Amino acid sequence: MRTYSLDDVYETRKRRDSWWTVYFVDPVACRVALPVANRTRMTPNGLTVFSLVLGTVSAACFAMNQLMAGAGFFYLSFMIDCVDGKIARLKGTGTPFGLWLDYVGDRIRVVLCAGGLAYGQYALTGDVSYVVLGAAVAVLDLFRYVNAPQMKRVREAVREERQGPDTLTEPDALTEPDALTEPDTFMGADPLPAQESERVGRSPRARGFFRFFRRLNRYLARHRVRSHLVSGIEFHAAVFVIAPLAGAWALIPLAVLSGLLLLANEVFLVYRMWLFTRRHGAGSPQESREHVLV
Repeated sequence: MRTYSLDDVYETRKRRDSWWTVYFVDPVACRVALPVANRTRMTPNGLTVFSLVLGTVSAACFAMNQLMAGAGFFYLSFMIDCVDGKIARLKGTGTPFGLWLDYVGDRIRVVLCAGGLAYGQYALTGDVSYVVLGAAVAVLDLFRYVNAPQMKRVREAVREERQGPDTLTEPDALTEPDALTEPDTFMGADPLPAQESERVGRSPRARGFFRFFRRLNRYLARHRVRSHLVSGIEFHAAVFVIAPLAGAWALIPLAVLSGLLLLANEVFLVYRMWLFTRRHGAGSPQESREHVLV
């Protein structure tokens, strides 16, 4: 059996990831993945199931108003969820079923923890706001993870119409299991169509803004951080880790703030998608456009 080094594990990290994962999870997950790879026969699917068990324990802690314990178990659950992807890429043992299990397990964890948090605080205070909070967190999370793969399909459909299917290069679903759920979907595209770019070129303030955006994007890329800074991962971290550690008083304010930032990010990504399709997808057949969402 091959013995892996820490550098081998580092090579399995995603090219770009959320800042929460890069700075607060990967440093731990890589060191956990090393002994798992070298000293155990744990499979990626087994780790995913273990992650879901930890997520269920987190939800139970939230339901019993044990906020700090719930936050700790949620962090461990997410960290193990990162380890399973690293093991899959390190050993080449990813499977289509594992992709599905990882995706569905994440959704189950969030729904359970949102329900546990809402139940625990409602039982303690009788405040219906916490019930609304739990429902809103679950709905926003589900919207995020339905919207992301649909935007990815739109991008693929537009590129296929322009270039043909043989010229497309997409992430391997078996080695990049989060490609559907956390894509940097349209950040590589020109932020404005050609006509609008000409108008922007006449405005020094607009030129300065886009120069700053490109420099920021390059800086973040050098540090493996995605250019959209509030994704589903940061939303989960704010609601299920940071807010519970801060105390019950922080649950609603932090959940509302992070939810609004996530929603703003989704609106921005949809706007970028619209610009992308407007520039590259003009004249697409109606049948092709309908096929994108089938």
